[in-house]
Amino acid sequence: MTADLGALYERAVLDHSRHPRNRRAIEGGHRGEEHNPMCGDRIAVYVRLEGDVIHDASFEGSACAIAIAAASLMTEVVTGRTTTDARATFDRFRLLIAQPSDAAFDEMGPLAALAGVRQFPIRVKCACLPWQALQRAIDAARQAARV
Repeated sequence: MTADLGALYERAVLDHSRHPRNRRAIEGGHRGEEHNPMCGDRIAVYVRLEGDVIHDASFEGSACAIAIAAASLMTEVVTGRTTTDARATFDRFRLLIAQPSDAAFDEMGPLAALAGVRQFPIRVKCACLPWQALQRAIDAARQAARV
């Protein structure tokens, strides 16, 4: 990654952490929460599914800038996608922050802004926390649909 591209990504992360998108509860949505006891981050993700499609996604929480930016970017990326696609995106995201490549950057779109967390292994958990909460929210929605 070039220095210019790194600076662009850093600005995107700062923008999402300072002005998070979709930071709200979804009335009637299903909730999943994750907590990182190492740093105190708490993120709750809300989803409203229509069939297997994430019709709406949002989050609330008290967390570091990386976790907030990750939650903001994630909710933008997964809205309108299937739950299967959201899970696959998370799997690709984990690879991006573990072993980035040019192909991974191109494939991840706005989520590539978080690739720099690989330089700080302790922050990888912060970037993944919203995704884990998303999976819990999806599981809660599926459980409610079975009842």
